[in-house]
Amino acid sequence: MFTVAFSLLAPALWSQAAPSPAPAVESGPIAIVPLDSKNPGQAATVTGALEVTSGKAIIAASGTITSGSQTTEVILPHRGVLRVCASTTVKLAADSSVPAGEVPGLLMAMDHGAVEASFATGRNSDILVTPDFRILIGGPGAAEVKVRLGQHGDTCVDNAGVNAPYVLVTSVFDGGVYRVQSGQRVMFQHGSLQEVVDQEKEPCGCPPPVAAQSNEFPLAQSEGFAPLAKPAPAVPSQNPATGPLVEPLVYKSADNAPQAAQPAVPPPTSPEATPPVPPPAAKKKPGFFGGLGRFFRRLFGAE
Repeated sequence: MFTVAFSLLAPALWSQAAPSPAPAVESGPIAIVPLDSKNPGQAATVTGALEVTSGKAIIAASGTITSGSQTTEVILPHRGVLRVCASTTVKLAADSSVPAGEVPGLLMAMDHGAVEASFATGRNSDILVTPDFRILIGGPGAAEVKVRLGQHGDTCVDNAGVNAPYVLVTSVFDGGVYRVQSGQRVMFQHGSLQEVVDQEKEPCGCPPPVAAQSNEFPLAQSEGFAPLAKPAPAVPSQNPATGPLVEPLVYKSADNAPQAAQPAVPPPTSPEATPPVPPPAAKKKPGFFGGLGRFFRRLFGAE
């Protein structure tokens, strides 16, 4: 009987004894993204619960950032910077599972590209989720973590810095765990914890701006070398100018062909070019046989 009565009164007593939840601490926006209106192709695209003011997108609780042709530096208030590399999309959100009154960790998700986390870590860990891994960045410390996703699931994780945080990589499918030590750069090939290169040579963060530097030469070449690059199309344009020089050659070859076919009837030309007519040849005096023949012709009355 006592047990039944206590079970009935327990919810009421608990509701009276339990303290009311503490009000949530207003921590402000989780990220501030600068927008470049002058270069739309290079500016980042931001969507979600945000406010745009003074050329900046302020993300309150969650949002998506897509970089253009350049790296976007996302400001994390009171923490540091998250660099979203070119052509990379990252989803940001505040961790709602933390106790009330504490500063929540940052939840990040990406399926391609690369990011560079350069910010202070707190009591609550930050988490980066990829198609194959769940990367936990624990604190406290100063994170200099770089993550790059390559082809076929290759995932590069670099845990640099003097006060490197606790970085733990967990496989989404297999459930395995790998801890990236301080100052270690690791490549997980094919999205697997079983194929690990623990001393990766290639960098894991944003690629160097080779495209921006290589574009300067074509631009300079198009401005300075454009006149030098036009001789090829200019060759046909010289034909009209050289036409009068080539035309006499064609004309003479055409005239020489009929002259060779009819040498007896040369075409009339100018008086200066007409060869002089040779004088008639003088009659030769008949020789001995000529005189003898003439004698017989007179003898028989032929003359």
